[in-house]
Amino acid sequence: MKFSELDLPEVVQQGVVTAGFESLTPVQEESIPLALAGKDVAAQAQTGTGKTAAFLISLFCRLLDNKNKTSNNPRALVMAPTRELVVQICKDAESLGKHTGLKVQPIFGGVDYEKQRQALRDGVDIIVATPGRLIDYFKQRVFSMNRVEALVIDEADRMFDMGFIKDLRYILRKLPPFEKRQTMLFSATLSAQVMELAYEFMDLAERVEIAPDKMTADGIDQILYHVSRREKFALLLGLMKNNPEMERVMLFVNTKVEAEKLSALLEANGASSAVLSGDIPQKKRMRILDQFKIGSLTHLVATDVASRGIHIDNVTHVINYDLPQDREDYVHRIGRTARAGACGKAISFADEEMVYVLDEIQDYLGKKIPSEMPLDEDFCFTYKRAQPKRKRPPVEKSTGQRKRRPRRRPKGKPGQSGNSGGAGKPTPKKVTADRSRKGLKTEAGIN
Repeated sequence: MKFSELDLPEVVQQGVVTAGFESLTPVQEESIPLALAGKDVAAQAQTGTGKTAAFLISLFCRLLDNKNKTSNNPRALVMAPTRELVVQICKDAESLGKHTGLKVQPIFGGVDYEKQRQALRDGVDIIVATPGRLIDYFKQRVFSMNRVEALVIDEADRMFDMGFIKDLRYILRKLPPFEKRQTMLFSATLSAQVMELAYEFMDLAERVEIAPDKMTADGIDQILYHVSRREKFALLLGLMKNNPEMERVMLFVNTKVEAEKLSALLEANGASSAVLSGDIPQKKRMRILDQFKIGSLTHLVATDVASRGIHIDNVTHVINYDLPQDREDYVHRIGRTARAGACGKAISFADEEMVYVLDEIQDYLGKKIPSEMPLDEDFCFTYKRAQPKRKRPPVEKSTGQRKRRPRRRPKGKPGQSGNSGGAGKPTPKKVTADRSRKGLKTEAGIN
């Protein structure tokens, strides 16, 4: 189905053309007509399948139908679990809503607090936010939720995983009742928890589930290599040297320690690399992503904090250096490539420690991942070891107390006082009393 076949307002249709969209993806084809008809929608959809465009187009159409003035009280609210996802949704909204005149404002922690608060006061149509800071502004009465006529909950399952469900429920209770607003919910899985949320806060939501073979983008070429753990980097380096088309690569590992080791090895062997993990400050995180987008970084080593919500065009390869422990994370990881109809390659390494999760991943996909044993020429065993970082010597903390000058040794013969030239008495030794051995009684009367 083509977007031109949908009955969209002209300004929204122009945004679709600007974004370069022509045909609807399965989740768009199922959910957009329902949303345009005013129905609530609960959809199972993975990142990279076009769900962001699905709910943004639906939001724009609804808000344009009801022409109300922009004010400091939003008309639509989009909730997302991570800052990266908020930023990406806003970028997509800027492209798709370029001709609508609707004002979209991101709200999330880690950046200028006053600047975001002032933006809300200046007026906004759509807020895209993580729960924490949004609640903070709401409690300060910077804005009201009384005018919200449309709500989107993106990656609802992740809200549960990250412990945001309590905050999300607080926000939902402050919104107008579900019969007075439209709600769209998107989740990787429509689990019992997610559906319970839908039953409580949605108005008889229409359920949309995409078949397993459509859970990953069609343009992703997947391959799995069985390799020992100690030979993984040799295989990675060999693949990089034998495939010069690997221009922009995301590599996923399971721990921050492993991410730092892998990034150091890549740097030692001439590949520009950076680490993206959960404890990276927000400003540094955004700077790393910008460098990766413009190509000054060619390799981004990430933990699963980066597997959702990051949309970087033209990622040529995704490499699962470690297979993920959660089967759903596999789909989210490889969804970083082959976005918006492009093509890409997903390479996974199954070592002796992580191969046990392979069956669960393949059951979730509903198909086998093509696999093969690497050939000798696929390895490169001659590589430089990463140099350990030099540790700075610990700096002694100043106590702020003046140092005592060393005592002068008394003049005269040893064992004599220096106050007189004659014989002096021997210097008495200082005795310290051990009060714990005096037999003092405690309050209970026990020695």
